[in-house]
Order: sequence, then structure tokens, then C-alpha cells
Amino acid sequence: MSTYGYYRLAAVTPRVRVADIAHNTEELIKAMRQAAKAGAHAVLFPELSLTGASCGDLFFQPHLQQAALRALAHFAGETARLDAVAILTLPLMVEEGLYNVAAVVQGGHVLGLVPKSVLPNCRSSYERRHFLPASDLRVSEVSLPGFGIVPIGSDLLFSDGADFTFGVEVADDLWSVIPPSSRLALQGARVIFNPGASAAEAGGAEYCRNLVAQQSARCLAAYVYASAGVGESTQDAVYGGQALIADNGRVAAENRMFARETCIIYSDIDLQRLGAARSSESSYNECRRLAQLPPVRRVSLGRLDTRCDLAYAWLPSRPFIPAEEERDARCEEILSIQAAALAKRMEHTHARTLVIGISGGLDSTLALMVCARACRLLGAPLSSILAVTMPGFGTTGRTYNNAVAMMNLLGATFKEVDIKESCLLQFKDLDFDPSLRTSTYENVQARQRTAILMNLANKTGGMVVGTGDLSEIALGWSTYNGDHMSMYAVNCSIPKSLIRCLLTYEAAHCGNADLAATIQDVIDTPVSPELLPPADDGSMEQKTEDILGPYDLHDFFLYHFIKYGAEPTKLRVLAQVAFAGEYSEKLIGSTLETFLRRFFQQQFKRSCVPDGPKVGSISLSPRGDWRMPTDACGELWKP
Repeated sequence: MSTYGYYRLAAVTPRVRVADIAHNTEELIKAMRQAAKAGAHAVLFPELSLTGASCGDLFFQPHLQQAALRALAHFAGETARLDAVAILTLPLMVEEGLYNVAAVVQGGHVLGLVPKSVLPNCRSSYERRHFLPASDLRVSEVSLPGFGIVPIGSDLLFSDGADFTFGVEVADDLWSVIPPSSRLALQGARVIFNPGASAAEAGGAEYCRNLVAQQSARCLAAYVYASAGVGESTQDAVYGGQALIADNGRVAAENRMFARETCIIYSDIDLQRLGAARSSESSYNECRRLAQLPPVRRVSLGRLDTRCDLAYAWLPSRPFIPAEEERDARCEEILSIQAAALAKRMEHTHARTLVIGISGGLDSTLALMVCARACRLLGAPLSSILAVTMPGFGTTGRTYNNAVAMMNLLGATFKEVDIKESCLLQFKDLDFDPSLRTSTYENVQARQRTAILMNLANKTGGMVVGTGDLSEIALGWSTYNGDHMSMYAVNCSIPKSLIRCLLTYEAAHCGNADLAATIQDVIDTPVSPELLPPADDGSMEQKTEDILGPYDLHDFFLYHFIKYGAEPTKLRVLAQVAFAGEYSEKLIGSTLETFLRRFFQQQFKRSCVPDGPKVGSISLSPRGDWRMPTDACGELWKP
């Protein structure tokens, strides 16, 4: 499988012995082979793991320095047949000064050496006693025994010529006010490798974890950190062997600390996605323009096996749904944003009522709950909500009863307008045969409902609250100037998959058992516009997902297509991984075709949608986030 921008990154915490270079080298070789066999494209080892980081004044011993150079040559030779890149550090004498350098090794060659820039000099660390910082270097290359002339400096970037460009900072470089990784990221590094050796302290691991995650977010990069393990422990210092891989603010992989054997963690990171985020979602390029960046030297990597089976990729099938541990807090935040936005619009327009059509489906139920929250924010009675049920030819008893129950349980003002008779008059005016179940049959009902809501808003001095969601907007699954239109669309940046999550939260926290049970039944009801007559037994005949494909798939495609610009082939492959065992490859393929076709065909509806609150990072509002030509051709995106 092609990587589609994915690379497998590995961090190793090896079992080392202080100053036992022969033992340490064999451990590193064994771990490197294991990681390469597991498909790693790059493997990071802790700081000074060839010698041990706790050698103290032994670093001054030429015998140890020469042994470390021989060990580097041995490691390179033993791993020469592997495509993977290794990053490991050693003490290196350069012009009578000793430096702590990270060596980038691939295919039997040392491609470059990156010295540590920030040397701590405090109670527990006194590295300036042994090493010089990168700023003291007066040369840009060194002659390395067995490897010839090798570039050295903190200005090196390593690249495979595709998506994999990385830089290296060493240990405490990350803890500085302006880490070298910030500069390296602005100059193109999508991955930062950091070999560290920090003694364990209470609370230190969590601090490091947060720091790595935050720096990866700040740099819009992947960040790989590997610290020295328990084998380094000596005298008063204890080492825990922390290893982390972070991806743009998210900790993608981490190890169990204080392990007594060699440990390797992996993560498949989409570096193509990080590049897309830098170009479209952040101030990355503005920072590049403003920063006074020194020149960098770029070092070409050897051939990398581009295959990646995505076994270690973070690919949630429902990317819009918050992680379980933060779900309640995030749901409350989203609902609060929606309610605050609606309350502001009510104040500004002096709306006396909120007019909303209630179908008994997911979207209108969420919008109703948001209306109730907005009224509470303003101290307005819930009777200010004019909730209207408008049964038509396809309305089922289940959705009708749920709609009526919710309106009454909330204390909204209830109104019922049966649209069947008025729609029959419309059919007569149009010389249309209602036995024909065409789009005319369906859309007359949708537009009739919208007209009723708009007119009721005029009559009551109110505003029509739209119920359509982000998934429907993406697919154009609405009737133009029917349910497509409102005076304020509270769900416009909430995808269908997230609506179920929000309603589950609302049911659990509404404080009314009957209302909670009704909301749960709404969640369990198949999605349908209910514009075609039900079956003879009264059950729902028209199911949206039977026509369009699963909304979970559409939301997945929407997330990766809009947020990261994923191409059609990549969308299909990612979905096959994320939904393995849930949806067939055939269904994924047909749903993707539907998504892309409708997304391009239906932009004309998005070009004139009403205002609505932006809640997450994806919005299709033509005024804020998504500016697409109405008549753009979608041929290029056919899967």
C-alpha cells in the first residue's frame, strides 16, 4: 500500500549499561532491526545511548570517545541493508571541543550530525562541564572516520524529496524559550526528532508530555521524543525512559515508563495532512514571512520504502465525535456555542418568538434543545418557542408522536399545521399528478413547510430557526428555498454523526426522564425526510441512508476532504481502514462517488445559505470558511 503521505515513526527506549558501549550498540542494532522489520521509516534512540548519558567525566576520556566512533561505524554497518533512518547520539570531539551530537544514519552512511544547542547548567545537570553548545562550532563539516566528510550543525534538514522532511533538536533544546524546532518547522520540517535523557522527577513526565504535545501543535508537526531508561540510573539520578510521539497537538503513542527491557513505540503519521494544514489552516506562512530565519542546509535521504499498512495510524471512523474522556465537556461547549449564538441573534433582531419546525428527527430535535437553552440564557419563557409540527404525506406515527411529546415536555408553544390539503392545492395549480413520486411531489411539501414557518415568524414578530446540519449542506440534501432556508441556522456546522452524540448528552443531562426517553427514541429512528408515503403498516418507507449511503461515511469523507484536502483515492483507502469490518469496500466506493458528485453539484445551495454559528474547525459558509465557485467542475475528483 502506498503511504498517501503516511510514515511510520518509532521511538526506542533501549536497555543500556552506563559506559558499556559494546552492549549498548548491540541493543541499538537489535532494536533498529526490529523497528525496521515492523515497517518503521525512522527510528529515534535516546540521548547518548551508545555510551550512556550518565558517564560524567568519563566523556573526557579519549578511549570512550574513540569507542563511541567505532560503535557508530559498527551500528551503521550492521544496519546498512535497512531503508529506515536512525537518529542516535554520541560524544564527538571537534577542534578540541567536545559536542553532544545526534547522528542521522541510513544505509550504512552518516548523513549529518546535529549538536545540542542548549546545555543545562543547574543543580541536577551541568552539561557545560563536558560539552560545548552548537553555537560554538566554527566548522560546517567534519571528517568522520569511516564515513568521510559529514555535514555538522543545528541548521540541517533531512528530506526524502516527498513529504518526509525532518529536523533534530537534542533534549533540553525543547525546554528553551525559543526551541530550535520552531525554526526548523518554519523552514519545512514536518517531523522533529528529540533524543533526550532526563532524570525522573515527580510530575516531570506529565510536564514533558504536555510540552511535546504543545510543541507539535505549535509547529504543526509530528514530534518524536525518546528519553534514557532505567539502565542509566546511577548515584542520585533515576531515569524513567519516557517515549512519546505527538501529532499536531495529539499524543499519538507513548510507552510505559520504568520498563527494564528495550521498548519500542510506533505511530503512522500523515505528513501530507500536516502540509495541508500548514498551507490552509494556520498562520504558518505568515510566521515564515515575519521570522528572520537563518539559511538551512538540506540533506537528501536515501531510498525509503513508501509502503505503510496504516496499522499504527490514528483513523477514527467518526472524527467529529469527541474522545470519550472529554466528550461531556466538549458536548456542553458545543451546545453552549450554539445557544449563545442564537441568543445574540435574538437580542439583535428583538425577536419575540423562535419559530421552528419539529419533525421528530435528529436535526430539529437538536435545534429545539438549542432554542430552549437560548431562552434560558435570556431569561425568556420557553413558551417563546413556537414549535410547529407539519404532518404531510410521509409523516409516520413514531416521528409525529415524538415531536409532539418533546414540544409539550419542554413547555414550548405547540402548533400543528397539516400540510396535505395545501399541497394538494399546489399540485392542482401545477397540473401535477400526485401519484407521481417525483422531486416535485417531495419539494412542494418542503417549500410549503418553509412558507408556513416564515409567515408565522412575521405574524409573531419572531425568527425562523433553521435545522439543517453540516452533512446535509455538504451533500445539498435539502430543498432549495425549502428546508434549505431559514433566518438563522443553528446546526449549520454540526455534522449528522455529531448530532447523535450531542443529543445523547442532552438526554443524559436534561433532568426529565420522559424527555430523555423521547430524545433517545429520536436517536434510534432512521434518518428520513418523510416526504414519501409510509408503508402499509405505517412504518417509514423512505430512508435517507438507503439513498445516499451511511452518513458516518459522508462525515468521514467531509472531514478529510475539507480539513486536509485528501484526494479521492486516499479518501477511499482511509475509509477502508477506518471502517474495516463495518462497511464493505463496495459500499465505501459507491458512497464516495455520491459524496464527491453531490458536493460539486450542490455548491449553488451553499452559496446562499443563511447565517449560522461556526462551532468546529469545518464550516461550509460562503462568508467564512469555504469559498468555492458555484459552477466548479468536479471531473478531476471523480474516484
